[in-house]
Amino acid sequence: MDALKVAMKAKESTRISTIRMVQAAIKDLEIANRTKPDATTGDGDIAQLLAKLVKQREESAKIYDEGGRPELAQKEREEIAIISEFMPQQFSEAEAAELIKGVIAETGASSMKDMGQGDVGSARALSGPDGLRQGFGPDQGAAGLSLRAACMTPRHLCTRHS
Repeated sequence: MDALKVAMKAKESTRISTIRMVQAAIKDLEIANRTKPDATTGDGDIAQLLAKLVKQREESAKIYDEGGRPELAQKEREEIAIISEFMPQQFSEAEAAELIKGVIAETGASSMKDMGQGDVGSARALSGPDGLRQGFGPDQGAAGLSLRAACMTPRHLCTRHS
């Protein structure tokens, strides 16, 4: 709500419309969730919604670029930047690699049959504040950083990355 007020005072029309669109999408999600047994909308649900909105805009920008409409593609990219400000911070590849190495060491995973333990450990390690999972990109949560991404073995033992 504060972001909307600041944008209104600064008369940033793109920012105002994008924030209002996000608020409307969250409201739609809350209405849709009313029919479910657990009628709450958590941070994870909102993060998934924001990721979906970013992905839609990325696809639109790509289509606009291919269609020779760079001004519309630029508008979509501006919206992506605004929406991304409200998303959880994503791990860098170096941070993710460190977490995965730590989980492998902690669980003692050494083969593909240990993947279940590694996935549970990586899910815990990748949980952010309020249990909100973080990842590499907008549509990749803990699964994007699971031990499957690390071939489930330490790098010096993995033949795939030699």
